[in-house]
Amino acid sequence: MDFGDILLILFVGLVAGAINTLAGGGSLLTMPVLIFLGLPPAVANATNRVAIFSQNIFGVAGFKSKGIAEFRYSFWLGISALFGAIIGAKFAVDIRGELFNKILAVVMILVVFFTISGRTTPKKESIEKNSRTSKITGVAAFFFIGIYGGFIQAGVGFLIIGALTSIHGFSLVKTNSIKMFVVLIYTIAALGVFIYEGKVNWMYGGVLAIGNSSGAWFASRWSVKKGDKVVKIFLVVTVIALAIKLWLF
Repeated sequence: MDFGDILLILFVGLVAGAINTLAGGGSLLTMPVLIFLGLPPAVANATNRVAIFSQNIFGVAGFKSKGIAEFRYSFWLGISALFGAIIGAKFAVDIRGELFNKILAVVMILVVFFTISGRTTPKKESIEKNSRTSKITGVAAFFFIGIYGGFIQAGVGFLIIGALTSIHGFSLVKTNSIKMFVVLIYTIAALGVFIYEGKVNWMYGGVLAIGNSSGAWFASRWSVKKGDKVVKIFLVVTVIALAIKLWLF
């Protein structure tokens, strides 16, 4: 890995870390770059988790520094997703590029639909739903989200945003803070599976982690200052751009 590769990975990681914090889909940038630099798809998928893990530590810290944290409920969501991620990561060890694209295509179509229809973002007058039923529903939903996250990761942020805003009516800023914590928890399991299978390239993963972490730190603090309006705009633009990229390129 030469100096030019390092700069490329750092830059892409920085952008991806910000995208993952504000919306989701940053792995759609990092994984193609890792593959372009010579890593097999399965190794790129695994190596990307090193950056995701580091990124979410800094993202959670960034939100907490601004007083945005929901650790108790986030912990239970994360544990549920962790068990799902173990299952997903085991399938991902021998993932094929075609399967990756097909699954991601379906997810992105759903994300675009729900985003345009307004179902991934709560209305201003919406009231948070924190009943026992809604929490049980959330924990159950995150088991399946964990399976997808452990399998591919790319685009999982959109699924989490859709789940939390539809089930609980959380604001996007609060949703993103929970999202960072949940992904941090289940990535421990997914990364553990990939390490056990010997699929992680630590040199590429370490450099990417620096970029992702920097992007997550700044974006988490910036999003709290700007509030839901700016985050929603960023979310819609990101979803549409990634959907176009997926279908046309």
